[in-house]
Amino acid sequence: MNPLAGPGLLATGQSPRHGPGAPEVPASLGRAWANLEEVLRARGPLVVALSGGVDSALLAVAARQVLGRDAVLAATAVSPSLAFEELLAAARLAARHDLAWCQVATFELEDPRYQENQADRCYRCKTALLRGLAPLARARGATVALGVTRDDLGDYRPGQQAAAERGARFPLLEAGLHKAEVRALARALDLEVWDKPAAPCLASRLPYGTPVTLGRLRAVEDAERGLRHLGFREVRVRHHGTLARLELPEADLPRALAERAAVVAAVQAAGFRDVTLDLQGLRSGNLNAALRPEGRGGR
Repeated sequence: MNPLAGPGLLATGQSPRHGPGAPEVPASLGRAWANLEEVLRARGPLVVALSGGVDSALLAVAARQVLGRDAVLAATAVSPSLAFEELLAAARLAARHDLAWCQVATFELEDPRYQENQADRCYRCKTALLRGLAPLARARGATVALGVTRDDLGDYRPGQQAAAERGARFPLLEAGLHKAEVRALARALDLEVWDKPAAPCLASRLPYGTPVTLGRLRAVEDAERGLRHLGFREVRVRHHGTLARLELPEADLPRALAERAAVVAAVQAAGFRDVTLDLQGLRSGNLNAALRPEGRGGR
């Protein structure tokens, strides 16, 4: 049985949010919504890759509002690189906003080239994703759509190339939306994830060249879950063998030091022996610095 099929996990305690017509957005967002609506109408039926984050959530809910429920299928890719909490978040969001939703198993971890964790890992991952979503799109006469924004263009993202090569579209990007506009529109649509921190796949915590294994992914997931239970909302646990390097927003560093014993215990419980705190703070994607000398990166 599908572990998310039961009403207990999908229940939110709130009525589903849906309905026709344009949302009530501030005047400053009127152009952004109009652009997105125009793009969505031009794309027609969609299969939206719903990760549970704000970008894909806005895309799915906006598409449902513009095109109607029957024209939009939200699909969440399920694999060891997706934290279980993210799967639950996607399921609850779909239930609350009356989205047609399904899970799609992807098998990137069975690809030896993905396991090697070289610079093309994301390319291999998105290839597996599109392989899983393509049959759904063909059956519905739909296009696969991913939540990519203009802010994503300034980083090394081979996964976008893989998706584009396989016919996927990026409506948020086509509408010219930046992340700030996406969050503002998500708030206007009453999406509970409008201010949710980014939650990239678990494999992004492994330095390039460190093989992706189920054990390493689970160690990262367990350590990050333990830190969130301590109240740290945004965290990256970088996997360096027996050592875990913790990245937290700079504002959280004093509390991490003050609660050092609890932080260390939470991470060691996930299987790490040594725990370090990165005093530079959370830098989304700093592992990409190894790919180019200027050190820019994302995730």
